[in-house]
Amino acid sequence: MKMNAMSTIFRFIFLPFFLLTVGFAQAQLSFELSGAGANRIPVTIVDFPGDPAASRVITSTVRADLERSGLFKLIDHNNLAFDENAPINHADWKARGADALAAGSIARSADGRMEARFRLYDSQKGVSLGGAVYVTDSQQLRLAGHRIADYIYEKLTGEKGVFSTRIAYVVKTQGKFSLQIADADGQNPATALMSPEPIISPVWSPDGSRLAYVSFEKKKPVIYVHSLASGARHIVANQKGSNSAPAWSPDGRKLAVVLSKDGFSQIYSVNADGSGLQRLTQSSGIDTEPRYSADGGTIYFTSDRGGSPQVYQMAASGGDVRRVTFEGSYNVSARPSPDGKSLAFISRREGRFQLAVMDLASRQVQVVSDSNKDESPSFAPNSRMILIATEIGGRGVLSAVSSDGRIKQRLTVAAGDVREPAWGPYSQ
Repeated sequence: MKMNAMSTIFRFIFLPFFLLTVGFAQAQLSFELSGAGANRIPVTIVDFPGDPAASRVITSTVRADLERSGLFKLIDHNNLAFDENAPINHADWKARGADALAAGSIARSADGRMEARFRLYDSQKGVSLGGAVYVTDSQQLRLAGHRIADYIYEKLTGEKGVFSTRIAYVVKTQGKFSLQIADADGQNPATALMSPEPIISPVWSPDGSRLAYVSFEKKKPVIYVHSLASGARHIVANQKGSNSAPAWSPDGRKLAVVLSKDGFSQIYSVNADGSGLQRLTQSSGIDTEPRYSADGGTIYFTSDRGGSPQVYQMAASGGDVRRVTFEGSYNVSARPSPDGKSLAFISRREGRFQLAVMDLASRQVQVVSDSNKDESPSFAPNSRMILIATEIGGRGVLSAVSSDGRIKQRLTVAAGDVREPAWGPYSQ
């Protein structure tokens, strides 16, 4: 277990209320976990005294987040409740098998908002690892729980947590398509766009405030950029032919897009307001599915220029192209990890379309999923998990797989076909 000592001074963090102005909540995604990390960290989250209802929401969210990650083993807290300032019998909790313990309290401040306080302890060393105070309203208690879980995750693993991030996906129900936004655990879904025509390829802007996507509402594929706070949107690409596969540059100023206005599908860059269109690829084949590297210097994309679909790489400004994938005759949908260390893509192996991950330093490739029809991979912002769409029993579902293949999660909607997942960036 990795634990770095830190100051016991509390950090006050105010949680903003996130507005999604369009649509209503839809059926929630349900979560199933299979597999776990090789060495799970045993941790106890005791009940937080104070407001009982608020405490249940926050502590249950924290416990569920940590358990769902596959990296933690929850040690029974025996219904004990004590606050962040209570004396801790570290030897007792160590004997119970807990390497770490979190305690806290929930109180209502003078202005009516809720204050969630907590402190994290290393039971093995008998020291505090710090704490925080999250100030929020009663509608954002789960977000406070996610933030606490993120804090615990980071202090005990050394990696930044992603529980407070969001995901986007498309649900098809009774012939209608809805672009949904939900918490990373599939809870609190809301509709950003409803349409009788398909919606595909949603991608988050780097700051998480906008989504780019392709809508067929004009009876052809057109690329839009949609503000989640205001609900306003504008067209970025509506050229002759197909407009598809948007991808944000890391600075949020540009998108790489695929247009067929000059014949075959080719890759272009365009400013986020729709100006400054520039062609980047010049091939007689089909070039599609662009994705910027984390540093913005290169673009990965899919092309059949060599006779079969493979992943290629070029400078973000265009120019020389080099092939990246060589194993097998079909490798598509490349997604570079946010940490720049790996590349996820869909590979056809013995008739199965599966998620594969390439270590960019060694060029070693590992298939990490066990399904048959994977598509649309999307990395979590800490690069540990990869969200994909797949098909189970003829229905589209979402799965999340760790980059080493050990941890697998499944998200389903009771009455709907779920596709086109996109994992959002760290919350601001």
